[in-house]
Amino acid sequence: MSETNSQQIINTAVTLVERYAEGKRNFSGANLGNADLQGVDLKGSDFSYADLSEANLNGANLRGCDLSFANLSQANLQDADLRGALLFSADLRQADLKGAKLEKADCDRNTHFPQDFDPAQVGLQIKEG
Repeated sequence: MSETNSQQIINTAVTLVERYAEGKRNFSGANLGNADLQGVDLKGSDFSYADLSEANLNGANLRGCDLSFANLSQANLQDADLRGALLFSADLRQADLKGAKLEKADCDRNTHFPQDFDPAQVGLQIKEG
C-alpha cells in the first residue's frame, strides 16, 4: 500500500464512479453503505476495510477487487462478477449472492458468509493462514 488514499473522502456512488473514471483504484476504507452501484465497472479496485453494507452491487464488475476486511453485510451482490477477488475476513452475512461469479476468489476461515452458503461449491478458494 505505497499509494496513500489522498483523494477526497469517498462516501457517495457518484464520487466513487468519478474517481474510478479518473484512473483511481484505491478506495480502501471508503464509506459506501447503502450506495447504489448496480452494474458499475470497478474491476481491480482496492475496497479493503470499506463499508459496503446494504450496497446495491447487482451486476457490478468487481473482478480482482481487494475486499479484504470489507463490510458487505446485507449487500445485493446478485449476478456480480467477483472472480479473482480477495475476500479475506470480509463480512458477507445476509448478502445476496445469487448468481454471483466467485470462481478463483480467495477467502479465509475469518470470512463470514450467509447462512447455508457453501464457498467451495461456487469455486471460492479457502486459504489457510
